[in-house]
Amino acid sequence: MKIKLRYLNKYFITRLHKAFNTIALVILSLITCACGISLERDSAPTGSIDTSSIPDAIPRVEQRSPYGNPESYTVYGKRYYVMKGSAGFVESGIASWYGKKFHGRRTSSGETYDMYAMTAAHKTLPLPTYAEVTNLENRKRVIVRVNDRGPFHDNRIIDLSYTAASKLGIIANGTGLVEVRVIDPANYPGKGAPVRTVSLEKGGVSGFYIQVGAFSQLVNAEELRKKLGSIGQQLVNISQAVVGGQTLYRVRIGPLVSIDNADKIVDQLAQLGINDHQVVID
Repeated sequence: MKIKLRYLNKYFITRLHKAFNTIALVILSLITCACGISLERDSAPTGSIDTSSIPDAIPRVEQRSPYGNPESYTVYGKRYYVMKGSAGFVESGIASWYGKKFHGRRTSSGETYDMYAMTAAHKTLPLPTYAEVTNLENRKRVIVRVNDRGPFHDNRIIDLSYTAASKLGIIANGTGLVEVRVIDPANYPGKGAPVRTVSLEKGGVSGFYIQVGAFSQLVNAEELRKKLGSIGQQLVNISQAVVGGQTLYRVRIGPLVSIDNADKIVDQLAQLGINDHQVVID
């Protein structure tokens, strides 16, 4: 009886070992697939696509999506708070785009991402939201429907669909300086209010800034400027502005004319432990 039990135990141990190896291989395969997906580079669709013939999104009154609108959410250790409303929202900064890699996948709103549709992703705007996006370098404008979350990059404010980015002329560079202006569907049709006139002269002094802080006390602004000394004294400056009757001392880096250079500066800021900043265009 003891002999049979010994062989029986050996049989179960062998089977368990084989099962464990099988599970391990499956898990390893899944991890490899996941890594392959995450490391896959995004790209534009193959073939020639006439995006100019694709109409802009048409603003209409919609209920908030039951998905993608939590009070807050966390990505890469950073918490984002979804806006309760978007009336009058205007934001300027750097736009990016996403295409073939995400085509057909589920968006944060639960809809399927279509790179040929006039959509966009934003970190905090309610889903869905309609917005007019203007390329501040060539003055081209489009209207998009924000139905996704992103881009989760410190130096980006909106992720445009392939078609929206193509119509704005930012596919080749991958990024572009834009203004995002929310549209109230209840008061549409009609264009949004005119955007600020901004001139980005190549090789000139016009451009954009990375604002790192704004203080009511000059001494605090000076301390931050000293901390940013490694970035370059000529780039870091303090400007004075009156906001709501209060004088603020704004610590800014610039003017910059290269988004690639701005990204490098953002990486330097992260090394200094500075993660709160924004692109501003005067």
